[in-house]
Amino acid sequence: MSVTLIHNPASIDFDLPGAHHYQLAFPLDGTWGYSIVPLTVINGLRSGQPPGVAVFGGTHGNEYEGQIAVKRLCGDLDAAAMSGRVILMPQLSESACRAGQRISPEDGVNMNRAFPGSPRGALSYRIAHFVKTLVFPQVKIVVDLHAGGHEANFPLCTSLHPVADPSQYAEMIAAASLFDPPFVYVYSRQMASGLLTDEAEDEGKIAIGGEFGFGGGASPRGILHAYEGVRNLLKKYGLLEGAITPIDPARGSPPRIIAAPDLRDYVPCPRDCIWEPVLQPGEDVRAGDLIGRLHDFDDHTSPAVEIRAHKDGVIAALYFGAVCRKGLTLFVVAEDITDRI
Repeated sequence: MSVTLIHNPASIDFDLPGAHHYQLAFPLDGTWGYSIVPLTVINGLRSGQPPGVAVFGGTHGNEYEGQIAVKRLCGDLDAAAMSGRVILMPQLSESACRAGQRISPEDGVNMNRAFPGSPRGALSYRIAHFVKTLVFPQVKIVVDLHAGGHEANFPLCTSLHPVADPSQYAEMIAAASLFDPPFVYVYSRQMASGLLTDEAEDEGKIAIGGEFGFGGGASPRGILHAYEGVRNLLKKYGLLEGAITPIDPARGSPPRIIAAPDLRDYVPCPRDCIWEPVLQPGEDVRAGDLIGRLHDFDDHTSPAVEIRAHKDGVIAALYFGAVCRKGLTLFVVAEDITDRI
C-alpha cells in the first residue's frame, strides 16, 4: 500500500474513491520536524450513501488495543466491497504513541482534553482542530477506542455519556452494544472536559468510546472486540454487507447497561498509600462490601484502612496501580440500568 505524505491537511480530498493512506505532517513546536500522524480514508466503490464512520485509536499513547485494531482495519477493509466513507486514525496522538505515554511529550497535553482544539495552539490542539473541522464534517458515527492504560482497570466495555436527545442516546446505546462487550458503561461527563466524544456528541453525532484493556498491555480479547465491533458497526449502518455476528458467543447474553453519571460514585483515594484491591472490575457489590485496603508502610504495624462500597451496584473501574496518591479515583460503582433502557 502506498502512503502519501501530506503537509497541508486541508488539501486532503475526502471524496476520492477507493482506499487512500496518508501521513499528516504536523510541525513540532520545540524542534525542527514533524509529528507524522497516520490517516486512512476509504470511500466504498459499491452504490449507496450510508452515513460516514470515523474510528480513532491512540488518543492516549499507552493504550494499544485500539491502535492495533484500527491499524488492522486500515489494511483489511476493501473499498470494492464497501459503500460509504470510513476514516481511520490508528495513532491520533502519534507523539504520545511513539513515547508509550498517556500524554504527548512534545507539549504535555492529554489529547482527550484538547478538543475542540485550535489552529494556532500547541501540537495536540492543532491535531484536535483537524479532527473537529475536517474529519467530523465527513461522518455521522464517531468511535474512540481506549483502554485503561496505567490509570484504571475497567471491565471490557464500550462507553458513552448521557445526552439530552433521547433518540441520539438510544442510538448510541445500540451502536455501543454492537461491540458485544459484557458491559456498556454510561459515565459522567463532569469528570473532565475537552474529550473527543464530548465534541462529537455536541454535534449530534453517534459517539461511543470503549475500554478494551488495561496496564499498557495488548489484550487479545480486547483487540477482538474492538476490531469485530467496528465491522459490526459498518454492517449495521450499511457500509459493509453481511450479518452482524456475536463476538463472544460463549456469554450468550446481551451487554449489561451500567451507569455512573454522578460524581459521587467516582471515589477518590483519601491518602497516599499502597492500594490492595480485593475485588475485580465487573463484580457486583452491595453497600458495605469490602473493595480494597490502603496500606501505610511508614509504620508497618499500622492497621490497613478498609475501603467499602458506598452503594449497591457494579464495580465499573478500579485504580490500576499499587502505588496510589491522594485524590486519584480509587474506584467507581455504577448502577445496572439494563431494564430501564
